[in-house]
Parts: sequence; structure tokens; C-alpha cells
Amino acid sequence: YRFETIEQRLRESAYLNKGVRIQLVDEREPPAREKTFYFEGGLQSFVRHMNRNKETLTPRPIYVEKREGTTQVEIALQYNDTYTENVLSFANNINTVDGGTHVTGFRAALTSSLNDWARKNGVLKEADGNLSGDDVREGLTAVISVKLVEPQFEGQTKAKLGNVSMRSFVQKVVNEKLAEWLEENPTEANRVVKKAISAAQARVAAKNARNA
Repeated sequence: YRFETIEQRLRESAYLNKGVRIQLVDEREPPAREKTFYFEGGLQSFVRHMNRNKETLTPRPIYVEKREGTTQVEIALQYNDTYTENVLSFANNINTVDGGTHVTGFRAALTSSLNDWARKNGVLKEADGNLSGDDVREGLTAVISVKLVEPQFEGQTKAKLGNVSMRSFVQKVVNEKLAEWLEENPTEANRVVKKAISAAQARVAAKNARNA
């Protein structure tokens, strides 16, 4: 067993289960190697860790959490000044590397919420086209974690979540919570939307250059 592989997995588990302390001790060779993982901030700490060497657009990650019966969604997201998207998704603590319905719901809500806010506040003019999914995910760091009974995974490796109901649940929760955050933090919201608009302008310019 590689200590580093187990260390990475247990650190991930501690982020996904805030307030849980996990201790790793390797006594195979003296002196023993020991690591303890504990994150009171959970997913917010995870996103801060992922953005640790980047300039962020908001001082704190945006946090979304909701439980309905046996189903729970928890999401932390924060934008940085890079041009790449870094989104990790989990279902019952299993890393769904190929995404699935929870990621689809999140992306749909993110795109519609930012477009709605930008239109409502005049940042996007009437003549402007809508921001695309790629535009609003430029520079995005996010961790999506859902917990549910009887998860349906596609493929043997459990790399993709297939529960159809999870898409609408995540989309509804993110729409509601993100709309609240945008209204309560107009300066930071404006910064995020302006970055997406820059991405849209670059996309249109690249398309025009190709056509020319």
C-alpha cells in the first residue's frame, strides 16, 4: 500500500465529512508515519485548498447545503482569475470522475442563475446574447457532494451518477441558494459575471477570427 494514496483518500474523506477526525498511522517501518485530517469547514475548506495558490474573485467560497428526507446536497464554489474549470463531484463519498446527474443539475442552475442576475441588473444588455455554460465555468473551482439512498452508477467503476431525480433536486437547490447569494453580494456577483462576459467576448472573437 502506498502511504500517499491512502493519505489523499483520507484527506478527501475528511473534507467531505466536516467535523470528522481521521487518523492515519503507518507502523510498517520505524519511525511510524502519522497524519491526522480534520476540517471544520468541510467542502469550503476543500475549495480553499484547491484555490490556495490562486487569486480569487470572492474572499470566501459560496456555500450551498440542503437536505430533504434521505437526500442531501452540499456544494462549495469559488472563482479564481485563471481560465480553467476545476470541478470535483462525489456521490456517497465516491468520486464520480465522469460526473452525472448531480453535475448536470449544478451546471444548468449556475448558467441560468448568472444569466438571470446579469439581465436583471443590466450587466447584460438586451442586445447581448446569453452567457454559455463554458463562459460561466471559466475560472470556477467547485466541489459537489450528494448523499442518497440507492445510488445508481453507470459502469463498473462507479464513475458516473445516473439517478434522474438528483438532477432536478440539485438544480432547484442551487437556483434558490445562488440567487440569494447574488442578491446579497452585488459587488462580488458583478465581478463573477464580468469574468463570464469576458469569456463570452473572447469566445465570439475567436469564432469571428476562424470565420474570417
